[in-house]
Amino acid sequence: MYYIIANETHLKGNGSRKLETVKRVLDVAGKEYEVFLTHKEGDAKRQAEIITASDEEHTIIAMGGDGTLHDILNGFKNFDKCSLGLIPFGTGNDFAATAKIPSDAKRAAEIIAFKAPKAIDFIELSSGLRSINAVGMGIDVDILKRVYTRKMRGHSKYFRALIPSLISFKSCNFTLKYDGKEEKHYGLIAALGNGKQVGGGIKLFPNAEIDDGYLDLLIVDYISRLGMIKAFFKLVAGKVDEVKNVTFVRTKAATFVHEDENYTLQAEGELYDNVPLEAHIVEKKLKFYLP
Repeated sequence: MYYIIANETHLKGNGSRKLETVKRVLDVAGKEYEVFLTHKEGDAKRQAEIITASDEEHTIIAMGGDGTLHDILNGFKNFDKCSLGLIPFGTGNDFAATAKIPSDAKRAAEIIAFKAPKAIDFIELSSGLRSINAVGMGIDVDILKRVYTRKMRGHSKYFRALIPSLISFKSCNFTLKYDGKEEKHYGLIAALGNGKQVGGGIKLFPNAEIDDGYLDLLIVDYISRLGMIKAFFKLVAGKVDEVKNVTFVRTKAATFVHEDENYTLQAEGELYDNVPLEAHIVEKKLKFYLP
């Protein structure tokens, strides 16, 4: 059985046409399906929990962006029987870019309707929180808070929030532990990636692969305000190795111990207060539809 999960508020105009396109593709493929519309925060997660709780084979089709994928992944119960597909329909669509899922609804739906899913990785924190694309703390959280507080919209919202964050954000002290090592950092950003990019195209992890069994770990330590701006454009271009004061490693697990007991981390743009950033890669457990 195929279950389409979509945000009702997005299904207007072009969104409604995309949903009808997906339904037509499933009809042609002879697939049975149901549509579930989300109305408030947590609906997608709760629906995924219900769908995947049984011992039957089901496919969930996420019509949305990284946030929708995040919610559904965190609701997944039966990874052996159930699979996940994506119709990109968000603002950033960062994971879709990594997975090379086409933005065209018909083409994306055909991948789900006519191909078999492949096993990919995801990130899991010690709290049980899961992340399919990236999780981190630092200036990225400050940017997201500005976007949400000011209710910014459009594909450029992350870039518009960047400038004031570059001006006012202060680096923070934390300890990094990985592969038996322990390091002290005064960081601008600390992040772990399964996907290649965040924030609608900022390539923090240009060499990441979603099925290689590794986390891509990135830390940018303190740099000047001017240095931050230069570093940002290099990150957008995927030139992590050219950014000053960068630590970049690939590992199976990592722990960040924040000096301040009150802090916020983000996973796929969702904000979480005081959740320990202690993570490991879960290898090839999620069955996902890829081109």
